[in-house]
Amino acid sequence: MGALPLLGMFPDELQADAFFTAEKDIDSRNIPNWKGFNLLNKFTHYQQTPFREQDFEIMADWGCNFVRLPLSYWCWSSEEKWFSADEKILKEIDNAVELGKQYGIHVNLNFHRAPGYCINPDRNQPVTTNLFEDEAPLDACAFHWKLFAKRYKGRPNRELSFNLINEAPSIEAGKYDKVARRLIDAIREEDANRMIFVDGKDVGTVPLMTITDVPNIVQSGRGYQPFLLTHLRATWAASWPPIMDYPIEKVTWPLEFDNKTYDKNSLREASVAPWKPWVEAGGKVHIGEMGCHKFTPHNTVVAWLDDLLSVFAEQNWGWSLWNLSGSFGVLDSDRSDVKYEDFRGHKLDRKMLEVVKKYL
Repeated sequence: MGALPLLGMFPDELQADAFFTAEKDIDSRNIPNWKGFNLLNKFTHYQQTPFREQDFEIMADWGCNFVRLPLSYWCWSSEEKWFSADEKILKEIDNAVELGKQYGIHVNLNFHRAPGYCINPDRNQPVTTNLFEDEAPLDACAFHWKLFAKRYKGRPNRELSFNLINEAPSIEAGKYDKVARRLIDAIREEDANRMIFVDGKDVGTVPLMTITDVPNIVQSGRGYQPFLLTHLRATWAASWPPIMDYPIEKVTWPLEFDNKTYDKNSLREASVAPWKPWVEAGGKVHIGEMGCHKFTPHNTVVAWLDDLLSVFAEQNWGWSLWNLSGSFGVLDSDRSDVKYEDFRGHKLDRKMLEVVKKYL
């Protein structure tokens, strides 16, 4: 399908105005410059916990206005009983949405694990169906998004948005388009005005250009380039040998690797240039994830992050760092080369935080 002159515009302008009915609310055409963190409380069902008010308080105190919640549907359902839902867990997600409202932080709900797909395989519970090939998991995924859409119907877009699937694989655009449209339709059958984020194709790195006709859509990109630097010694990425074998002391910024120089210009080429067709079609971009794993030398991380955030600032793009607390984060990251500061019961990486706050 060809791109329209402006993303989300209808043939009849009155039709467009009718679509966005909520007075004084926002839509994809006028989103704020949202910036914040990912919270991983329900990223996996094995160690899930309720969302903590302190995290929202900390983010608000720093000046953040956005939080992305990557969710595993196994937290409230299961691979064996796709159409089940644990109300107790759903109420914990409700509480996060309310905390966002209380602290002035937009909440973006993402299905990190959906029926039939997750970018991170689970050896203990292998997924035997394919969301992009089979109808059964797509039906189940639509069921769960309808559940959320009905639950939050009427909640303003300025407070809440949905992010369909985390990092769709490198597949044909038509297959991703089919899944995205099915889930968008399921949501908007319940809540016609809901703003929806769609991760770019090829693991969130390039836009899905077939959806330029769909209104109230933001596409979500990534800030994980160069991958050697951001995922050094990350065991889940060990299938690429340099991740585990490349000498840590050689991972600097700028980075010289495989006869190529990685620097600020390369960040523009990798993380901004692919989105040009989407932006030229009138589309909005938000960077849903970015960050560096704990084994990358700290001075390298700080210099790289400063350049990356400055590149996103040039585009006036919002972003959310992976993560607030943990191996990519500013709290409790367990890096061996950081002098941490005691902060509200956490260990704070002050140098990284100051880079983040510079661009809030």
